[in-house]
Amino acid sequence: MSKTKWAIDPTHSEVTFKVKHMMITNVTGTFDAYNATVESNNEDFSDAEISFEANIDSINTRNEQRDGHLKSEEFFNAAAFPTLSFKSTELKNVGGSNYELHGNLTVRDVTKAVVLKAEHTGTVVDPWGQTKAGFEIAGSLSRSEYGLTWNAVTEAGGVVVSDEVKLHINAQFVRG
Repeated sequence: MSKTKWAIDPTHSEVTFKVKHMMITNVTGTFDAYNATVESNNEDFSDAEISFEANIDSINTRNEQRDGHLKSEEFFNAAAFPTLSFKSTELKNVGGSNYELHGNLTVRDVTKAVVLKAEHTGTVVDPWGQTKAGFEIAGSLSRSEYGLTWNAVTEAGGVVVSDEVKLHINAQFVRG
């Protein structure tokens, strides 16, 4: 039996991250160019295979200078590693519409296993007859584990950028 294929609808989805700056406020950014697919036989997506890829050059923190720094060798090194990617290994139902999304995240040349929280927020048929499924995905990771180690020390002895990066993805998929 062939799996049902779903493609992300980028006009109704967003990929965001937050990092503490100066350890007192959060800087929020997005990836504006990305692709994701889901393949599943089950309506509850319990057997889903999920893949995601983001274009590093599309990083957007609403500050051109900061975006340039994030694309540089000190962070993502977009010239050598133009994308980051995720490939699921398991979507484990932990009750109702809540899941643990297990998979491998590759940033630069480092691949690590991650576990994210995921909620299947519903499946509907839109007014144009397309079947759509929504997911909200959240988690955090250590940027230094992926080779993103640049930092500076403040006058008071703190750091400029936290190691923890919080991820938040709202994704709407269209059945193919």
